[in-house]
Amino acid sequence: MVFHPVLENKAVRDWLGDIMPVWTLLDEKGFMALQHPPSHDEAAIRLAIDLKIEEIDQSPVARNAIILLRAGAISPGLKLTAAGNLSRKVIAQMRDVITWPGFDKEETLRICKVINEPDFFPLFFLRYLVASAGLMKRYKDHHRTTRIGKEVIQEKWQGALQALLFDAAFWIANLDYMGRGSLNGWPQHQAGIILWGLSIAAKEWTTPEQLVRQCVIPFEKIGGGFTDREASALEGLILRPLVYFGMLEEHEEHIGDSRYRHVSFYRKTPLFDRFLTFNVSLEGKGQTRH
Repeated sequence: MVFHPVLENKAVRDWLGDIMPVWTLLDEKGFMALQHPPSHDEAAIRLAIDLKIEEIDQSPVARNAIILLRAGAISPGLKLTAAGNLSRKVIAQMRDVITWPGFDKEETLRICKVINEPDFFPLFFLRYLVASAGLMKRYKDHHRTTRIGKEVIQEKWQGALQALLFDAAFWIANLDYMGRGSLNGWPQHQAGIILWGLSIAAKEWTTPEQLVRQCVIPFEKIGGGFTDREASALEGLILRPLVYFGMLEEHEEHIGDSRYRHVSFYRKTPLFDRFLTFNVSLEGKGQTRH
């Protein structure tokens, strides 16, 4: 059993209640190995690079990244504004072909008379990811698909695209804006530990409030707000991006007759275990893979 000094903190014990985090089941070697990104030689995290077309289609990120990369591969690339955002013409074209969970195109058009790139979240998020992965790059006043980006959209290499973007999302990019900056990027730096925890804890529909206590290493002054900031941070930086990668599914239950108040639940999809495997050992149980 992994021991972490933070578990002796009274505020942490109060916050956890009767929940014992699943990462305490690991031995010390497995605990340390999960803190390395998948590309590290000593990492315990393995990403599948042989996804089939039907599996790629289950991932909004991978499916739509192919659309974006193909568009950027056509010379001269995607037109940029002086501020460095994609032009409104490009946005209009992408809006017609990109589909994204939870994003209502008609509602966006109703609210925004003019849609700029930051208003079209799926495109904004995708372009940030593909750039972080080195698959697109700015050339003067256009955003173009790089040589590696052109290679990975070829049919024989598409199975590795999810892995490239997944690695970029959790270990290269800064997703703090998705958590609204509430805890300065916490807990993205724990991605490996959390992903392993979710592989166990998210088998059934579970709330972010439960998952953050089961899967995340807390900090000493945790639980100090009126709202569960920690659950919101986990949801924004880890859970919702995993929905975009097709690895978690989300469902909401409304509270009473309220249109706006609801409780969210998350659970793994089959793609989670197909795409992610772990090579870690549990205390007293030897090497395990799942």
